[in-house]
Amino acid sequence: MTARRRAAPIIDAGRPGPGRTAVPGRDNVAMTETPRTAFVLSGGASLGAVQVGMLMALRDHGITPDCVFGASAGAVNAAWVAGDPGLADLDHLAAVWRSLRTRDVFPFRPVFGFLGFVGQRNSLVPADGLRRIVTANVRFARLEDAAIPIGLVATEVRTGQEVVLDRGPVVDAVLASSAIPGVFPPVTVGDHILIDGGVVNNTPIANAVAAGAERVYVLPTGYACSPGRPPRGALALTMHAVSLMVEQRLVNDVAQFQHRVDLRVIPPLCPLKVLPTDFSRANELIDRSHEAAAKWLDRLDVKGVPTDQGKYLGFHDHS
Repeated sequence: MTARRRAAPIIDAGRPGPGRTAVPGRDNVAMTETPRTAFVLSGGASLGAVQVGMLMALRDHGITPDCVFGASAGAVNAAWVAGDPGLADLDHLAAVWRSLRTRDVFPFRPVFGFLGFVGQRNSLVPADGLRRIVTANVRFARLEDAAIPIGLVATEVRTGQEVVLDRGPVVDAVLASSAIPGVFPPVTVGDHILIDGGVVNNTPIANAVAAGAERVYVLPTGYACSPGRPPRGALALTMHAVSLMVEQRLVNDVAQFQHRVDLRVIPPLCPLKVLPTDFSRANELIDRSHEAAAKWLDRLDVKGVPTDQGKYLGFHDHS
């Protein structure tokens, strides 16, 4: 795949903005006609389980997407949604999340980690585990073969530019979007060397807006706002710090776009004590988010979209 550049103010899966790059998009009608509803799924490692409950609530309310965008862990779930846009088989996705443990996604290998630490490798853990999980569960081989248009955000290592993948092998695209810097190895896609999309755009609302969506549902994973004590271990501390950093970008994007489109940000779980490296709590996260999102959607039907959606996304604690 090769990159193309255009001077556009915002980007979608085939149109970059200033300082951004896109891998060429579909040339078929599906990518150019205006989609009514877009789902935007943010990153968050193990907290991606939260989005499964949100998707269940959306399905229960008869809400399905015409296109989907994701970054990092959100790219994993977005790839599922693009293969099951009617959300009919979410129990399967939930079973996958419930089966995962940290070692499945972040397999610790002392020699591999040491070589990464001393500069002989470009990551601390291999991506073998994540590749196996995605390969076993994705429902299409190439992004352009998905049932609905999909765009997955990654970051070009050498330039820091945002790259939006909407064609090519889906497994490589998901791994590129999920390649946490220093933790997983970068992924080469065409002429690009790519890492986690969350570095530049963890919740790609702008992509959905640029794609012409009239209504955008944002599914944020949130962050551990009440962990009780500082995370222990380098990986846990790194992941928690990243989740705090990218949350502020989401607050800014909500403020920017909430008056341009019908933007609906499903509130993340709060308080949340689960760290992004803890995959053992997926069952709890799915059940809690399903219930919370269903109640929020019920209120939405009665009272409409809140005018202060950013208030439950900002930094806070529960002391």
